[in-house]
Amino acid sequence: MRPRQWVKNVLVLAGPLAAGTLGRTDQQLAVAVAFGTFCLASSGIYLVNDVLDRESDRRHPVKRLRPIASGALPVPVATAVGIGLLASAHVLALGLGYEALAVVFVVYTALQLAYCLWLKHQAVIDLAIVSSGFLLRAIAGGAAAGVALSPWFLLVAAFGSLFMVAGKRYSEVRLVGEGAGGTRRILELYSASYLRYVWGMAGAATITFYSLWAFSLDRTNQLLPQLSIAPFVVGLLRYAIDIDKGAAGEPESIVLGDRTLQVLGSLWLVVFVTSTVVG
Repeated sequence: MRPRQWVKNVLVLAGPLAAGTLGRTDQQLAVAVAFGTFCLASSGIYLVNDVLDRESDRRHPVKRLRPIASGALPVPVATAVGIGLLASAHVLALGLGYEALAVVFVVYTALQLAYCLWLKHQAVIDLAIVSSGFLLRAIAGGAAAGVALSPWFLLVAAFGSLFMVAGKRYSEVRLVGEGAGGTRRILELYSASYLRYVWGMAGAATITFYSLWAFSLDRTNQLLPQLSIAPFVVGLLRYAIDIDKGAAGEPESIVLGDRTLQVLGSLWLVVFVTSTVVG
């Protein structure tokens, strides 16, 4: 179920936070529901994916230790639990009255299952599908809270997601070498120069759209959102160092292990939250 990767689900905070409504009790409840149910849904997808990839995982020096690949967790149990977790996410969202969130889960489940079964082997498409997982997390928070997400927010989330995913693939190619798929066949179709172009382009687009968003806000104190650009850009550039070194194969490890990046993220969050409160 990879609880270490549940840190990605914190993205459900982004929509209400950007809208400045996270201080309301109903919004906090909605975000908590979105986070909890997304943990269930993503865990279900991880289990299904590991069941389908168990043979290739057994040939990997690290992935062979995963419970399903190693045989510690029986395939029928993993499959049943995975399907149960996916179903429970949908049922809970509907049962608690978050219909829009349930729709997001339908889209997320369809895309991720298609990825597990086929799309993971299609160059470029796999980048888009994995990126959509991050984007849908951001959309889920807004859907649960009933917050209208601005086009700028969606563009920042979309290209920021692509930046991280392309960086992840670049790190994997650096690790196994160009033309060597290892246990992930899709890596044979990518060159390091192509992936460098993608994550560089996505990073530039993310910064551009974030800056346009910050300057477009109509708030009492417009300086604070604009000041948040600085830690945002520096944090992105800091993360790019890990990508360039080929160390961004697991984004959650970078976020949890890089203290400087955590300080930059905290500084950005303080400025960002202050701007929403003051605004």
